[in-house]
Amino acid sequence: MKRATRTLGVGAGDASQMPSDQPANRRGALVPRQRDALVEAIVVPNTLWEAADPLAYGGGQPTEITHLRELELSSDARRDNGRWAATLEIIPTKADYVLDLIRANSLWPLLSGLACCAIEMMSAATSKNDMDRWGMFPFRASPRQADVLIVAGTLTTKMAGPLLRLWEQMPEPKWCVAMGDCTCSGGRYKRSYSTIEGIDRIMPVDVYVPGCPPRPEGLIYGMMKLQQLIKDRRGHWPERAIGPTVPDGV
Repeated sequence: MKRATRTLGVGAGDASQMPSDQPANRRGALVPRQRDALVEAIVVPNTLWEAADPLAYGGGQPTEITHLRELELSSDARRDNGRWAATLEIIPTKADYVLDLIRANSLWPLLSGLACCAIEMMSAATSKNDMDRWGMFPFRASPRQADVLIVAGTLTTKMAGPLLRLWEQMPEPKWCVAMGDCTCSGGRYKRSYSTIEGIDRIMPVDVYVPGCPPRPEGLIYGMMKLQQLIKDRRGHWPERAIGPTVPDGV
């Protein structure tokens, strides 16, 4: 007895629905598509995103982030407020050079992941990569025990305030590492109304580690560059910026 076959919506002359080994569907049997003509690339200027309505999304209000401004006007950010602050008041100035050499080989990052880059940041501390080999100690859960703020991931406007509070609670001297494209410049969310287009618009940044996301080796390389930066700035850490470091008009 012959088995009945059914064709589901396929016409007899539709060769594109036939198996590849059928004669009607061999290579070259179908007419190749003509390539679309190349169009001119769209170049978007590097400007801040502005809403059509200035009052949209709660706009037109004065900023509530004034912590760094108040800190810059005070004298607390220009002196070492660590545990040995009283000792530094009586020892010679050359001791700063020795202390900076110790700091460069004993970095204590703060565990502050914001988005997907935090997975690569945590991978840098695992046994496979082992960033401790280069004098980068395990991540601290308290800002008062850390001197390096690694911002890994997208920073939203709602999270900008808590991040600045973490930065202020870290004792001087301290450094900041921007990890990932979203952290450095906004990344794929650059035109979003709720994203900070680079954390250097609200706080100082010492080292940028681009990538989406960067590999753990990239973060380790950035931390080694930070160690070199600390050695080059020996005795001059009070002169570093306190607020944003992005150039004006960018």
